[in-house]
Amino acid sequence: MTGQISAADLKALTQITKAGCGMSMFFLGVALFMHFLIRKNKASQAVQILMNLFIALFFLNLTFLINESIANLDNMAACVVMAAFMHYSMLATFTWFFMQALHLYFNLQKVPTDIKYYVFKICCTGWIIPSLVVVGLLSASKYDSIHISADNETSATMCWIPDAKIHLGVNIGYYIIVFFFTLTIFILTAVQITYFASKDAKAKKNGSTKKRFLSLLSLFILLGITWGFAFFSYGPLLLPSYYIFTILNSFQGFFLFVYYYFSSRIVVDDKKQLETQSSGTENTNISSSTG
Repeated sequence: MTGQISAADLKALTQITKAGCGMSMFFLGVALFMHFLIRKNKASQAVQILMNLFIALFFLNLTFLINESIANLDNMAACVVMAAFMHYSMLATFTWFFMQALHLYFNLQKVPTDIKYYVFKICCTGWIIPSLVVVGLLSASKYDSIHISADNETSATMCWIPDAKIHLGVNIGYYIIVFFFTLTIFILTAVQITYFASKDAKAKKNGSTKKRFLSLLSLFILLGITWGFAFFSYGPLLLPSYYIFTILNSFQGFFLFVYYYFSSRIVVDDKKQLETQSSGTENTNISSSTG
């Protein structure tokens, strides 16, 4: 794809990607640290699923950042391992977008998720399915180094899948399935949010409108729909779609951290408010009984 853009644009996109992946890795690491070492309460099912997405995305960013360095070692075995690990991380990220949407669908349809080992079954599906694809490609020796060029000049080397047909069939085909499912769930959620908001008289206030917009934007990023901008990389939209795709997806880890941080604060504030209301009710009851 990069053969159709200039070397300057390729360099700019590479710098944006590296900066975004580095920042995303840092904030995803902070989020995982907060979750596993600081969080005292038992995490909800939604948070547990989100943490699995964070892990997959963390390794995707990591493998991308070190991929070129491994490719430049000219070590075939190391490059194959690097390509397979990066590919697995990418497919796992796509799969966890799907799992996020599936869990959201269950909540929308009020499907009980208190079944035995629900999260464990979700985790097995989320991590095993991508591994089957990668093992299949490894056994068929489909991983190797590739050369990325711009303006008919080689600009970079990385470990990946040299066969363009396999890349399109496996990766693009895999994401198309995820994309249509997550987009459908996003639309259903947006319709439901709009429907309930229209029934609320307070929804006309700017604050409520802003909150709904931010909620939908967060969901748009959470479900990985931003990866769909790659479908517009043709004709006059080629270069703009590359930049939009690169910025949104390179910094996706950072955006998800912001979502996780503020959603965690909302939960904490709600708990405090409930505790305050409960305490106030108890005091009122005590005063009434002693009066």
